[in-house]
Amino acid sequence: MNTVHLRSLSRSYGRLFALHRVTTSLHAGSITAILGGNGAGKTTLINILATLDSPTAGEVLYDACSWSHFARRHRARIGWVSHDSLLYDELSGRENLQFYARMYGLKHPEEIAQRWLERVGMNEAADRRVATYSRGMRQRLTVARALIHEPSLVLFDEPTSGLDQQGINEVGALLAELREAGRIVVLITHDFHVLDANIDRLLILKRGKLTFDEDAHSSAEILDAYAKFA
Repeated sequence: MNTVHLRSLSRSYGRLFALHRVTTSLHAGSITAILGGNGAGKTTLINILATLDSPTAGEVLYDACSWSHFARRHRARIGWVSHDSLLYDELSGRENLQFYARMYGLKHPEEIAQRWLERVGMNEAADRRVATYSRGMRQRLTVARALIHEPSLVLFDEPTSGLDQQGINEVGALLAELREAGRIVVLITHDFHVLDANIDRLLILKRGKLTFDEDAHSSAEILDAYAKFA
């Protein structure tokens, strides 16, 4: 997947617009951050990209593939970190990753699970039930679960939630790896330290409307744009 195009994208609930005529494009090898205050439409937008919520008007094109076709046939090409971990509490961390590896039809699920456990620093707790994990441990495993199948489109909704500084730094390193691998990465976060030097473009939403869509790399640029347009 090279590009996701949003064209006059709207999502309404009755007479209330959560998104209103949003037009932009997301590109492979680029990390796009979405910022905005509460109720700005950030989660609605990322849910539509994840094919969990449908547009009311406008369109989303995954390359040349329509939203409806992509939702039916290609949802497995998405990796999604949301507020719901999608982990099974009664299984261990290792068993969760092996389950998802098998669900995606990956070869050698045990080896893949082990590699990701090491990558997110969860090797020592791998065989404990997820129900015993701290919030930060669950978040680390959630990130591994979302990336285990090497998705083309990666959606992060507050990926550093519950993480310590080491975990935050590791997320930054993962973002750089995903960019280098040519993935399309979309990120919602309130942690501006994660954004600094880790993003290529910044989108700002305000009351469902796109008010800013430009390149932004440093925390100073991001803070300035947020103060003016959020």
